[in-house]
Amino acid sequence: MLEQSLIEDGMRRGFAIARRGPSDTPNPQVGCVLLDRAGRIVAEGWHCGAGTPHAEVDAISRLPGEWRDRAGELTAVVTLEPCNHTGRTGPCAAALIAAGVGAVAYALSDPGQESSGGADTLRAAGVEVHGDVLASEARELLRTWLAKQDPTAAPRAAARRPPADASARPQVIVKWAQTLDGRAAASDGSSQWITGAEARADVHRRRAAADAILVGTGTLLADDPALTARAASGDLLVPAVEQPIPVVLGRRSIPDGARVRAHPALAANDLTEPLHYSGTDLVADLASLAARGVRSVFVEGGPAVASALIAAGLADQVLVYVAPALLGGGRLAIGDLGIPSMSGIQRLADARLEPLGDDVLVTAALPALHSAPLIPRALGSATEGS
Repeated sequence: MLEQSLIEDGMRRGFAIARRGPSDTPNPQVGCVLLDRAGRIVAEGWHCGAGTPHAEVDAISRLPGEWRDRAGELTAVVTLEPCNHTGRTGPCAAALIAAGVGAVAYALSDPGQESSGGADTLRAAGVEVHGDVLASEARELLRTWLAKQDPTAAPRAAARRPPADASARPQVIVKWAQTLDGRAAASDGSSQWITGAEARADVHRRRAAADAILVGTGTLLADDPALTARAASGDLLVPAVEQPIPVVLGRRSIPDGARVRAHPALAANDLTEPLHYSGTDLVADLASLAARGVRSVFVEGGPAVASALIAAGLADQVLVYVAPALLGGGRLAIGDLGIPSMSGIQRLADARLEPLGDDVLVTAALPALHSAPLIPRALGSATEGS
């Protein structure tokens, strides 16, 4: 086992990447870091939500080829005891054993009756195990999830069941990529790729954790995106039924040959085409998604859609992938927010920075813009291009 200081450094990294996962699902936010004998990170992974690979399995899948036969030299540092049961995914304790990982350190014991016991399984297989590493920090990270744990409770319903109040809107996560000078595209409109492979992989993992993925018609017509959650190989990250449902916002029609019409989530959710809203009443559009059981929407753009949702006070979180590059020109990543002077500047909360290769991910929450009910800005003439 590594010395304690190196394990604690790895655990703090595990906490940081665990926060990339959704905090509003039945599953906990978990991060896993694989360290070599010098305490260097060899691979890492995190849990994207129900039905997606657990953090340990995700980290193992990212092991460089030269480490596949040397996994016995590695220590897996996990923010929660590796699970010991088979549900929608297999037991993580078994995955670590099968990979040949030599040692495991974790922060908190799993409180579940069915899922606990992973540490004992690992020890029985000859893996060195050490628990209660930075346990107080782990409890803070998982405070909400831990409060919901009740071993006597009935099994949870499917992830996409309609909420009790179908008029409530889903969580809205607005993502964009930009250069250091705030541009989302070059003057000719080209935008691929501003960020590198690590940032793009992070986007796909976050797509997989969302119930729906939303894009404006301008971006749809310009880029013809697939809007699926994919691995670098092009394979789907999660099964069709777990893929985000495609949603298109804007007044123009979806072309017959658009790739989004072949989205695997459509048939899996008994849909014949992507959900399509005009954007003239954003509150009603989001309420309609909530009525369908959509609890989280990952907004991919473009700038008009992102600006409209933020200006209307309907966005909960922004994910900004910033590349150390310059483009200049007028293709800004975000448009008019209806803020005429510095007195109206919108300060974000809980800002976090995460390096992703050469790029940086900025994550921040958007507090409510108004205390009184807000009349939302529609996608009207100023955003007709969406």
